[in-house]
Amino acid sequence: MDYKYFPHTDDDLQAMLSRVGAKSLDDLYAQIPDSIRYRGDYDLPPSQSEMEIRQAYDQLGRENRQLVCFAGFGVYDHYTPAVVPSLCARSEFLTSYTPYQAEVSQGTLHYIFEYQSMMACLTGMDVSNASMYDGSTAAAEAMMMAVAAGKKAGKLLVAGTINPLKYRVLKAYALHHGIQLEVLSIHNGVTSLDEVNARLAEGGYAGVLVQQPNVYGIVEDFTGYAEACHEQKALFIVDSVAADLAVLKTPGEWGADIAVGDGQSLGIPMSYGGPYVGYMCCTEKLIRKMPGRIVGMTRDSRGQRAFVLTLQAREQHIRRQKATSNICSNQSLMALWVTVYMSLMGPRGLREAAELSYAGTHYLCDELLKTGHFSLCYDRPFFNEFYVVYDGDADALYKRFIDAGILGGIRFEQGFLFAVTEKRTKEEIDKLVKIAAL
Repeated sequence: MDYKYFPHTDDDLQAMLSRVGAKSLDDLYAQIPDSIRYRGDYDLPPSQSEMEIRQAYDQLGRENRQLVCFAGFGVYDHYTPAVVPSLCARSEFLTSYTPYQAEVSQGTLHYIFEYQSMMACLTGMDVSNASMYDGSTAAAEAMMMAVAAGKKAGKLLVAGTINPLKYRVLKAYALHHGIQLEVLSIHNGVTSLDEVNARLAEGGYAGVLVQQPNVYGIVEDFTGYAEACHEQKALFIVDSVAADLAVLKTPGEWGADIAVGDGQSLGIPMSYGGPYVGYMCCTEKLIRKMPGRIVGMTRDSRGQRAFVLTLQAREQHIRRQKATSNICSNQSLMALWVTVYMSLMGPRGLREAAELSYAGTHYLCDELLKTGHFSLCYDRPFFNEFYVVYDGDADALYKRFIDAGILGGIRFEQGFLFAVTEKRTKEEIDKLVKIAAL
């Protein structure tokens, strides 16, 4: 056919039926019981022109409510510069796949290498892969990586202050890999080093996984955690929101062996939950245990800089039982998105966005406390998210926020988790506080 995307003609259908020895579509489907076959007319609209279809979808889109977002819980409403989606939409990026053939994939390999370099710098670690599906699967892969490195150690200590959604993913992975998860207690909103030491002394633990900032938005002090882990031959794993590392102490500075988290905060729109990109970085001695794609730089026969997949012959292992992970190729496009974003923002821009988020969050917290209806559940340092308890009907207040066009945080446990990014204005914050003060 001249128009290969048009539906099949009657002649096309007859030709295919004849090829398989059927006279009609009824003959083709004769083995399907009549009791489960649908004989009615499909509820499809009449055919429309391109202009009519565009108008219909525009009208449908206007039914969506665009709420002012004060919610976080692992996904944050950061600003995306217009040039990021513009560059990522170029055809050579959209159509690229796993770059096995280095001679025809230098562009893709180059940006992957740059992504790795930036993430290693941001986390203070030796090496990065490129990359994981999202922050939760990155944490699960770090768990399996620790167990693989620990050999006979099949248990992992997990901070009780990690996001419970992330913990559910960890449980799912652990169940099918024979890994035993044990949760550390929450002591006034944070993890206790004394408990970590006591539990590690029991033996058999491959590592300790903590979150920074934790699920309550609190910035924890992990001084001594790495030493406690290493004394017992265990690995220290730090899970962080990527953008926060522009100002917070890095996992590398805490002495982490593995750093993981979600890169969504680096300019990726919330997009109803995805696609996102998980990052994973580690120390050099663990590089051969790291799953996923790793790109290295070398020199070609002319002495020019060139990029190649390294350490692993290919990600989709032929001998699957020998594979470090089931992760093979992920959304490399999202790694590109993060790379372009960080290139544009630079260290100064990333820090400025983080500082604006911090300032807005603390302003909101102070104003909510002034209403007399809110109290901080844990009086500890927090970054761009905080947990407060409300003295009234929390569900009714949440509905008032929605009715006013505001996504008023996350209803969590007995209170609210509020998050503020650089996108939130003083006027938006004041509007939320005014509603909360009623």
